Amino acid sequence: MLEARKKITKKEMKEDKLVTTYYKVHDFFMENQAKFLIGFGVVAVIVVAVILYSNKVSNDNKAASALVAKVTPFLESGSYKEAIDGVPAQNITGLKKIVDEYGSSEEGELAKMLLANAYSITGKTDEAYEMYDDYSGSNVLLQASALAGKAGIIEAKKEYEEAASLYQKAAKLDKVNPSNPEYLLKAGIALLKVGKKDDAKELFESIKKDYVNAVPYMELEKYLVQAE
Repeated sequence: MLEARKKITKKEMKEDKLVTTYYKVHDFFMENQAKFLIGFGVVAVIVVAVILYSNKVSNDNKAASALVAKVTPFLESGSYKEAIDGVPAQNITGLKKIVDEYGSSEEGELAKMLLANAYSITGKTDEAYEMYDDYSGSNVLLQASALAGKAGIIEAKKEYEEAASLYQKAAKLDKVNPSNPEYLLKAGIALLKVGKKDDAKELFESIKKDYVNAVPYMELEKYLVQAE
């Protein structure tokens, strides 16, 4: 006599599906084990690389900061050549070498700006422009200063419209930058030199409106007269 077929409960059906799924996943993993391990290996390599890079950036910042601190007194005393080239006898590394070795770090970017200023003061305008143009740090004030530095060099070459554009761009980077009125004034003066009186007047009026206590405000009237 045939036995009655046992009725499978929902719970047993669910458990059976889980078992089946488990073995499917297990078999898939075993078949593709090499690929998975390679994938995990790549991820591990990337993680290690990121950690090493972060450590390097941190170490470079510290090293550059220490070197910049030692060379800064030469800038303050007007010894620009020594600041640029360094003083080996005093174990002072120059800004040029600091930039070469640590230029991609944030402190190295600061050294780049200091080097640009030193070049500009000593008449090496091409080298200064290259440093200003190469600045890529995250400090917004230094970004604006780099643009203004480029503008000053271009203005000296009588390329007034381009200089005015850079000055205005510098003034737009950060609304609370204390140098903004100076940048706008220089932009306006440059525009006057190419006969763009209306554009210049607009900039002068913006200084008069927004920067009442700024030093350039005192010079505005004579330029506003020229812009009429």
